[in-house]
Amino acid sequence: MVPDTLPPPQPLPDAGAVPGALPGSVTEPDGSAVIRVLSYNVRSLRDDEEALARVIRACAPDLVFVQEAPRFFRWRKHAARLAAKTDLVVLGGGATAAGPLLLCSLRAFVERTEDVLLPLTPGLHRRGFATAVVRFGAARVGVVSAHLSLDATERAAQADLLLERVGALDTPHTIAAADVNEAPGGPAFGRLSDALQDCWTAVPWGGGNTFPSAAPSRRIDAVFASRSVEVLACGVPTGLPAPDLRTATDHLPVLAALRLTPGA
Repeated sequence: MVPDTLPPPQPLPDAGAVPGALPGSVTEPDGSAVIRVLSYNVRSLRDDEEALARVIRACAPDLVFVQEAPRFFRWRKHAARLAAKTDLVVLGGGATAAGPLLLCSLRAFVERTEDVLLPLTPGLHRRGFATAVVRFGAARVGVVSAHLSLDATERAAQADLLLERVGALDTPHTIAAADVNEAPGGPAFGRLSDALQDCWTAVPWGGGNTFPSAAPSRRIDAVFASRSVEVLACGVPTGLPAPDLRTATDHLPVLAALRLTPGA
């Protein structure tokens, strides 16, 4: 975790997007919290797991919204191993959410977790959401990790279900991070960005395109937040070693620095 002695948070320019230059994790005197949020499709840990762990550690996140976590044999062991390698703990999700997983630092106070399976369309993969309500300082936030369908019709319906789930968390702040499987301008991405802040659009930092990691040409991964969340910066941390970003998985990570104020 980044120490509390960093300079006051400010949005940063795109060039040289090194994670250490982002606002650091801190609880402020009034109970507000600056947190780092990472969204990352890890492709079932089928690539270079050590490179993946280095990328996550370098980002120093408080919350990691994982998509495509291991779902089959000994999946809990794989999730626990990734958490241990990145100095985090498993918050929820995994196979019981059909792939989305949540990791967190010990800074998070966990109120509750819930894994949600979505309706199954015959012939398509089962999808789900990993959800939780946590506190940082005096700030309470609901979080959802999601991986939407490759099928356009199902994907649009799942975007609506994601927004319903976000509302059902009933928290002052909400953060949803997803592999949308669709670029901005598509129906599903549009529904999410109309209802929530698309954090990269709000305060862009670093890179935008997230897929494929070897030659990114599309922005299909995103961090979304309720209007109550102050976005300080968000984007792909391009200042990390290129070989690690290419070999860790087939997606690039999206890192956001967000400020949460105290609430009920």
